[in-house]
Amino acid sequence: MSGERERVLEHLLTHSVRRGDFTLKSGRKSSWFIDSKQTICAPEVMVDLASLVLDAIPEDANAIGGLTMGADGVSFITAGVAATRGRMMHAFSVRKEEKDHGAGGRLAGVLQAGDRVVITEDTVTRGTSLLEACHVAQALGAEVALILAVVDRGGTAAAMTAAEGLTFRALFSAPDLGFPYEGA
Repeated sequence: MSGERERVLEHLLTHSVRRGDFTLKSGRKSSWFIDSKQTICAPEVMVDLASLVLDAIPEDANAIGGLTMGADGVSFITAGVAATRGRMMHAFSVRKEEKDHGAGGRLAGVLQAGDRVVITEDTVTRGTSLLEACHVAQALGAEVALILAVVDRGGTAAAMTAAEGLTFRALFSAPDLGFPYEGA
């Protein structure tokens, strides 16, 4: 395991994972919860995390983003670190609802038709938010190169995205954190 991966995993376990009784977004109950933004936004590991993301994504990807708020930290930090390394990547957020004022639409940030995008998320249980962001990016003329989560707690996103011809990867899985997958 690389030093970067070890540091991010340790930070997730120490600062992001919580044990107890939780109700997930789906309404299901769980004995653990992960607030991965506690790691993604922590200055002591954010460059390590961005490095792991950059190592995982295709070289020809030139944009990164996803559904706000889950994708924002990963997208913006990764694009910033990439720029310091000479790799220019657009960063964007997909709004949950269409904005009806200003320029309108669901997109905030930079995404252009023809971009090869990485759709990202901090933590995924089922994968529906990832697919929603993919559909918005595709409707704007972008090509989805990869779907990437920092943590896959559910174990179902790969099959869900594959059914649409898309590739999913996660930097860390529920078993990496010491838990079984939550399922669909």
